Amino acid sequence: MDDHGALPAFSAIIVAGGSGSRAGGGKPKQFARYRGKPLLAHSLDAFCAMGAQEIIVVHPAGAEATVETMTSGCTAPVTLVAGGPTRQQSVRNGLRARGGAADRVLIHDAARPGVTHRVVARLLAALDRHDGAIPVLPVVDSLAQGSDGLMTCTADRDALWRVQTPQAFRSSAIDAAHRAWNREPDAGDDAQVVLANGGTIAFVEGDEALKKITFAADFPDQAPAVRVGTGFDVHRLAAGEELWLGGIRIDSPVGLAGHSDADVVLHALVDALLGAIGEGDIGTHFPPSDPQWKGASSDKFLRHAVRLVAEQGYVIGNIDLTVICETPRIGPHRTAMQNRIAELVEAHSSLVSIKATTTEGLGFTGRAEGIAAQAVATLLKQT
Repeated sequence: MDDHGALPAFSAIIVAGGSGSRAGGGKPKQFARYRGKPLLAHSLDAFCAMGAQEIIVVHPAGAEATVETMTSGCTAPVTLVAGGPTRQQSVRNGLRARGGAADRVLIHDAARPGVTHRVVARLLAALDRHDGAIPVLPVVDSLAQGSDGLMTCTADRDALWRVQTPQAFRSSAIDAAHRAWNREPDAGDDAQVVLANGGTIAFVEGDEALKKITFAADFPDQAPAVRVGTGFDVHRLAAGEELWLGGIRIDSPVGLAGHSDADVVLHALVDALLGAIGEGDIGTHFPPSDPQWKGASSDKFLRHAVRLVAEQGYVIGNIDLTVICETPRIGPHRTAMQNRIAELVEAHSSLVSIKATTTEGLGFTGRAEGIAAQAVATLLKQT
């Protein structure tokens, strides 16, 4: 079969139900960004582009909404199913969720983003003659066996292979093998399950691009030491509104009008933090059209942004804020604002700078019709 030709009909099960704790970063590694998008999305997009008849994503309990955001552009039917306490039980959940349209099934680990058409073509072609097929690569290093820290003997590397995923199976063979499996502990992969049930497993040539992403060091392009974001916000002044700036309430005959408490300082800072980690803007996370945010304290928005920053493995380096207005005078409130923002972002107050300026009577701020704020946030990678 031509590696770039049409593929036989197949279903794809992507196993993404683990915790991914060894990768660090505060979130399961399958949801961490890798080369511009979540790790899981690479496999999902690849199978979709290859024309899978259906894709089943096995996800951690409670993560359905997160996975749904990755499926909107896929033309293949996508089914989401919660995983089990072990990988093998997660695979069983995925097998049960199939629509049964395809006789060939690919089972793939989300931690291997480099799925290629040529490897999938080899796997599916091998199912013409075998119950299953797995991509393998040769072992190039010398091998040794040992005990108590001492070498006891060597091992023949010519008889050993590095096994990758996706692994391909005839649906009847993989279903029957999982029903029959009753051993403890669970199998390391699905080829072992089919082999134990008497099935034949073919080797096909794998690909170094299918390397498994396991540790934080495997995400080098997603962990710059320093990230910087900027934010800007404007709200008009109106009678009958409370004036909230920098997380504190200021006595004033007029206040800022907006869907929430209209705290321009915190709104600008939220946008700066979200921008630094590539997570959109405040309107993406808290749409003004959503009634639940009417009159909401901007403290909630800022704490949300800080949590997202921490989940990506960063801490606040410093924050630089500029308030642009004719009234009120910011000087008397600078320290209170600085301390409150430091509390909200969980940083020392010395890392928060607040400045104020006017526009010399020019524009809407100069006419005291509104207040503007701009923010710069620097983030440092946690070590």
